[in-house]
Amino acid sequence: QAQLVESGGGSVQPGGSLRLSCTGSGVSLADYAVAWLRQARGKEREAVSCVASGGKRTDYGESVKGRFAVSRNNAANTVYLHMDSLKPEDTAAYHCATDLDCTNFGSRSYRPMGLWGEGTLVIVSS
Repeated sequence: QAQLVESGGGSVQPGGSLRLSCTGSGVSLADYAVAWLRQARGKEREAVSCVASGGKRTDYGESVKGRFAVSRNNAANTVYLHMDSLKPEDTAAYHCATDLDCTNFGSRSYRPMGLWGEGTLVIVSS
C-alpha cells in the first residue's frame, strides 16, 4: 500500500525549467533519505540527487550540479527536484526512491532498495 508518486514531468525547451514532486502515501518520507534517479533510453540509470531525512545534506550527480536542486517539505510528505537550464541530455524518466541515507549515492550503479515511484517523464527538446 505504501507508495511514492512522482509528478511535474513534461516537455520543455532547452534552457527551460521544471519542478518535480515526489509524494509519499502510506509512508512517512521524513523517516528516509530520498533519491532521484533517471533512466534514459540506451543509457545507464543515473543517480541525480539525494536528500537526507533531515533535509540539510544533499548530493548531486556531476552532470546536474549547479542546475538541479533538491529540497523537501516533510510536513507535506513531499520531496522536490527543481530543474533549471535543462538540456536535451536531461531527457529521461525520473524516479524517486527512499533509502536509509545518502551514503551510497556516489557509488557506481547506485540503486536504492527502498520504495520506488513509477516515474515521471521529462522531455527536453526544441
